[in-house]
Amino acid sequence: MTISQASDITTPTLDLIKHGLSHARTVNADQELYNQIKNSGDEKTQLKKVATEFESIFITKMLEAMDKTVDREENGLFGDDHQYEDTFKSIVFQQMGRDLANNPRTTFGFADQIYRQMEHLVKG
Repeated sequence: MTISQASDITTPTLDLIKHGLSHARTVNADQELYNQIKNSGDEKTQLKKVATEFESIFITKMLEAMDKTVDREENGLFGDDHQYEDTFKSIVFQQMGRDLANNPRTTFGFADQIYRQMEHLVKG
């Protein structure tokens, strides 16, 4: 690609490329998580990890829904509608969901309930 061809790339095209890369990272992260769970040992261990991941996703979605209810009259963390704010919040909410679900003192208890209800269905 020559410099003149590169200058023909428009902002919407760059946005599509960025979205595609972001989606690819998400798919890769999901595949990596799946592989970690699949390779974690017996089926009961896998069930425990899947139940915990389910709880973390639930908490993440709850935090995202709660964030939408916040009044945004004042400038946010990054000032007026910064382009990276949604991406940053998404990452923070996801990590908070995982941290809350994996800590015995802060868990909502969904993972434990799911595990106890389904453990008889899997092999030890």
